[in-house]
Amino acid sequence: MGRPSLAASRARAALKPRPNFVAIDFETADYGPDSACAVGLVRVENGAIARKKHYYIRPPRQDFAFTHIHGISWEDVLDKPSFAELWPELKEEISGAEFLAAHNSRFDQGVLNACCQSAGVAAPKAPFVCTVSLARKTWGIYPTKLPDVCRFLGLSLNHHEALSDAEACARIVLAASSA
Repeated sequence: MGRPSLAASRARAALKPRPNFVAIDFETADYGPDSACAVGLVRVENGAIARKKHYYIRPPRQDFAFTHIHGISWEDVLDKPSFAELWPELKEEISGAEFLAAHNSRFDQGVLNACCQSAGVAAPKAPFVCTVSLARKTWGIYPTKLPDVCRFLGLSLNHHEALSDAEACARIVLAASSA
């Protein structure tokens, strides 16, 4: 019998009855994965939401291709810290998490890794749990966009607002851990 797959290990970690994790959601300014302009973080300790943090981030370029989606413009972030300047605070918030949770985690993990690389800092080693996969495996939800999963679970959501999206992800993991 071989070792369990990484996906199976992540699913088991997410489904512990009292998980300790950080749900994370990035909004980006342009098509570059290093263009984070906002991040929401929701820290869960012993199965309960312990802290919620939201930050605007000054991306490396002034071009904003997605203002029509998230409502953030260059004017909103021009006096905010860069990712590199914000990293010590983000790193502290992520520190000690068993895993990071995100909806369509490949996107958020890619943004985190690209921003860390651009900032010259090491990306966190914590594995990512994808709440898209979790919702499909736990409840058989299709389609599995964040508003669909929130509607199914009765969660409030202000979609594309980083903190609201991160809190929804945290609540999805918590709901799955008690399903």
